[in-house]
Amino acid sequence: MIKTILNMSLKKQIEEKLNEALKAKDKSKYPTLRLIVSAIKDAEIASRTKGQKEISDSELTAILKKMIKQRNESCDVYKKAGRNELLENETKEIEVISAFLPKQLSEEETKKICEEAIKSSGASSMKDMGKIMGVLKSKHADTLDFSKVSSIIKNLLN
Repeated sequence: MIKTILNMSLKKQIEEKLNEALKAKDKSKYPTLRLIVSAIKDAEIASRTKGQKEISDSELTAILKKMIKQRNESCDVYKKAGRNELLENETKEIEVISAFLPKQLSEEETKKICEEAIKSSGASSMKDMGKIMGVLKSKHADTLDFSKVSSIIKNLLN
């Protein structure tokens, strides 16, 4: 079973989880999974106009990250407005979506990787921020939280 999950595309994993949630009548998961499947279908339709048949797992990961970012922004708004029930719903959706993303690195691991990227790119000032980000995105696009990365790099360069 585990081997088949590892060999399965991310899209298939999401569809399988949706079917499981529907069969179990898990109202905390299937609405979010339906939203994910809908976003995938929208992206596939858009990619067909470009001549692609299916979207890759990396494109799917980008869609999931975008969905999480949207929900985090909503969480901030709901916190400020004191709408705890809506905040709770968004938090649950973030948990469901995050289950399909690669594990993000810790703050310490991120800092070590940023230090290595600064050394390897020869960066010495904030002007070199783009170079450093390019190195990090090419090697660690899925495992780094780039909102944290920029502040870490700023601290390291100052």
